[in-house]
Amino acid sequence: MKTCKVCGTIFTPLRPLQSVCSPKCAMKFARERKSLERSEVKRRLAALKTIPQLVKEAQVAFNAFIRERDKDKPCICCGKPLADSGGVGGAGFDCGHYRSTGSASHLRFHEDNAHGQNKQCNRYGAGRAVDYRIGLIARIGVERVESLESDNTPKKWTREELIAIREQYRAKLKELRKES
Repeated sequence: MKTCKVCGTIFTPLRPLQSVCSPKCAMKFARERKSLERSEVKRRLAALKTIPQLVKEAQVAFNAFIRERDKDKPCICCGKPLADSGGVGGAGFDCGHYRSTGSASHLRFHEDNAHGQNKQCNRYGAGRAVDYRIGLIARIGVERVESLESDNTPKKWTREELIAIREQYRAKLKELRKES
């Protein structure tokens, strides 16, 4: 006599390794086991992600938040309405950084350093730094702009920080979308 691992019924097994009482319980047991295996695989794959992969995921979440935050504002450079024509990243405009992620990677997740920018200005106008600065001063003030310009503190991101940043901006994006 054995107890079924799914329903708890006491049964007499027909085979030596039988652990469930019926085909119905066997199907349910197999589904639960498959679900557990999938979650274990997912957990293991997440543990194998490299720092650059985590930076990319955090950057995607951050950029999506900035695009959603600034969707009703004009372009930070040219003042034209942000194009919402679809395209790369799901928007017709970019999350442009005042100080680029290449030259100031420690500011890549700083909300004052990133604003909605038309693709024409960001990609084909080389970021239009002078116009960006003028628009940035109008939007956040000269003190905060100078603070960004003078911040040269090096930063090395840890796995935990990147995961926290990714989750923080996913949550912020979800909250913004819920509000609108």
